[in-house]
Amino acid sequence: MGPSGTYTEQALLSQPDLAAADTRPVGSIPDVLNAVVEGEVDLAFVPIENAIEGAVNVTQDALAFDLDLLIQREVILDVELDLLAWPGTALADIDRVISFPVALAQCRAFLRENVPDAEVEAATSTADAARQVAELGPGAAAIANPLAAELYGLEALERAIEDHPGNQTRFLLLGREGVPLPTGHDKTSVVVYQRANEPGSLVMILQEFAARNIDLNRLESRPTKHRLGDYCFLFEFEGHIGDEVVADCLRDLKMKQGDVKFLGSFPAAGQAGEVVRRDRNAKWREADEWTQALRSQIR
Repeated sequence: MGPSGTYTEQALLSQPDLAAADTRPVGSIPDVLNAVVEGEVDLAFVPIENAIEGAVNVTQDALAFDLDLLIQREVILDVELDLLAWPGTALADIDRVISFPVALAQCRAFLRENVPDAEVEAATSTADAARQVAELGPGAAAIANPLAAELYGLEALERAIEDHPGNQTRFLLLGREGVPLPTGHDKTSVVVYQRANEPGSLVMILQEFAARNIDLNRLESRPTKHRLGDYCFLFEFEGHIGDEVVADCLRDLKMKQGDVKFLGSFPAAGQAGEVVRRDRNAKWREADEWTQALRSQIR
């Protein structure tokens, strides 16, 4: 998501292979995703979740309802939100603050306490906010990253103004086809559409994961956009579709629920959980061999 200087670009540049690719900034998340669908580019790189504000719904809904893309990788970026302005500008001079809505929401307390009378204005990205401030001159400020400050000739009036420390954003690399090979530390993402919205329907879905000791990382409910009160569930959990236990879980969900949309199995960011995965598969195979031995006695 462009222009140059966004957090998305900063996260992409943290991956050596992606940084070496021919990259193209695009104006919005839907435009980025559609560029892949239409074959204009090979891969898309977009935000999906923030530690403070939660899901980026425009990305989440596009994957769940509108487009058929598969997750290839996740990247987690430590986010620093800086207040940027023309060199020499004082905090008391700021009468206008511009940024991406998610970034503005992450800095509510700072803005309220330090520039309470400033007009707050949304931009299509944090980098575009920095570009606008560079054109507007003194009195305007942007919430963006140090990369944007360098690109647009701004300086940081205040650093790390986010309301909560430890802020992170998660990004996804998406392609038209292909599931990456298992690494031993993987995640799988699916959308489960209920057969019927009735008491206990979510519990029945969760039981499929609990029965197989599959660890859920994330669960979101989203309206299906068909009618009021009709929801589907987005699950992200430990494991790969190549794992026997994961395949068995998805098989049962597909059979028992209204539908299941597979969004991908992909390498998880962070330390490998290979030992946990190996032990879980070993236990599943042991239980499967036991049941097969029992069934072999049928005459």
